[in-house]
Amino acid sequence: MELKQYQIVLVNLDPTIGSEMKKTRPCVIISPDEMNKYLQTIVVAPMTSNSKPYPTRVEVKHNKTKGWVVIDQIRTVDRKRIIKIFGSLTEKEIYKVKTTIQETYVD
Repeated sequence: MELKQYQIVLVNLDPTIGSEMKKTRPCVIISPDEMNKYLQTIVVAPMTSNSKPYPTRVEVKHNKTKGWVVIDQIRTVDRKRIIKIFGSLTEKEIYKVKTTIQETYVD
């Protein structure tokens, strides 16, 4: 399975601890293609359908459903946790994700 940055993938996030996002849910691949090609781990941001508009959440439409990419819960997972590929973010959504990552984690 070829994994690319900004694809939406179904990931089994369990087991989790405390306030980490649980269950099998869609996630957006954050790690660059170069890493995704050679490493066994993939960096993802989970998605949720229940959120308020926080500064660290990016609203996206996937499968005609409104959801949020949760930039404050980015995590690294083994590629074995990825069940299937759904599609990709739009150019506009990618721009919002990049901007939010920069605002959240880079000065």
